[in-house]
Amino acid sequence: MGAMTEPTGLFDPDGIVWQRVSGRLVTARLISLGIGIGLPVVVLAVLAVLLTPWLWLPAAVLLVIGVACASVIARQVHAIGYAERADDLLIRKGVLFRSLVVVPYGRMQFVDVSAGPLARALGIASVQLHTASPTTDASIDGLEPGEAARLRDRLASRGEAQLAGL
Repeated sequence: MGAMTEPTGLFDPDGIVWQRVSGRLVTARLISLGIGIGLPVVVLAVLAVLLTPWLWLPAAVLLVIGVACASVIARQVHAIGYAERADDLLIRKGVLFRSLVVVPYGRMQFVDVSAGPLARALGIASVQLHTASPTTDASIDGLEPGEAARLRDRLASRGEAQLAGL
């Protein structure tokens, strides 16, 4: 995890130093993809051998989809970044379809840190920001647990300060 300043889009603010997420998020997403697509491919392959060779066709289609998805995961993770500013938090994501979410500290209601079994095994966590509007919730996946806890505490204190009018 480190800082990055390279330009990434026409709507990115100037002078922002983006913080990167952990590269272990690539591994987590590849494992999830392998389970989600690899397992059905294996089942279809076994059924193709036992029942009918026509089942090789959907297995091949799933395999091609899996390889295509796997080929972009590293770029997707590299495109994720966040930056803390004085009044808000910026979160950017996406390679082909980019998004920039601006969450004002005064709008945050609470901040969650979570990590499932795979994330814990890989030493990463997610920070979820909740606001009054469910459509403006934002999350940052792939943070190291220490950074996730630091960010949670910092965002919570900044949110309280904004609500108090400081």
